[in-house]
Amino acid sequence: MKHTLKYIFSSYFLLVMLFANAQETKVTVKDSLKDGYVPQKAAVITKTANTPEKDTITIAPVKKDRYGVRLGVDLFKLSKSFYDNNYTGIELVGDYRYDKKHYIAAEVGNENKTTDDERLNFTTKGSYLKVGFDYNGYENWLDMENIISIGLRYGFSTFNQQLNSYRIYNTNQYFGETPALTSGQKYNGLTASWIEVVAGMKAKVFNNVFVGFSLRFNRLISNKQPANFENLYIPGFNRTYNGDFGVGFNYTVTYFVPMFKKVVKPAETAKKKK
Repeated sequence: MKHTLKYIFSSYFLLVMLFANAQETKVTVKDSLKDGYVPQKAAVITKTANTPEKDTITIAPVKKDRYGVRLGVDLFKLSKSFYDNNYTGIELVGDYRYDKKHYIAAEVGNENKTTDDERLNFTTKGSYLKVGFDYNGYENWLDMENIISIGLRYGFSTFNQQLNSYRIYNTNQYFGETPALTSGQKYNGLTASWIEVVAGMKAKVFNNVFVGFSLRFNRLISNKQPANFENLYIPGFNRTYNGDFGVGFNYTVTYFVPMFKKVVKPAETAKKKK
């Protein structure tokens, strides 16, 4: 009997110890989670559950510049033909993008203009061609294709002049001005060439549609003119001032025809200063 009670008491004491140890383990884990400490086994499970199966890699899109031909018309000369009865003219413009900053440019046109001066009334008819280049100094961002440029042209014109009427200057003003004399004299086979500095801009307003304007400063290189008549107006060069200089202006609308694209190379990173 004595041994039986001893065995029962020992078994009961062992069960109490096991139950107390289990309760202490639960409290420790709970307190550890509350304090921010994750047991090793729990940490492994959490990492496995939150870690994606595959890493995702984002690739930046490749930027490409468009290359092609831009063709259009000078609206200034075209509109002037409607409101000025003494002028008829048209100018076609175009350029081709050679590289990132340079454009090969050209203009071709025809003019018929009657000039009514104080002493002269004459009509000029002829055609002209200008070829050269533009340098784009504007740094576009994203997919912009605007241009702020300065360029150079070589111009050549072939034309004829007709003297319609003229007045002889009268040094004696007592009798007033002399009446205009009708002439009708024609001068054919005239030519002129010049260098032209161009400053202008073009902006894209719609898809592939650009509007722009430019200022031109001209300097004559050659000028074939009659012995008794001066070329006061030259097609493409405009009116001459002091014999050799001229200015011009145009306002254009052009359409861009894309031909191919080139990948834009990223700029080299600057070297770190020592």
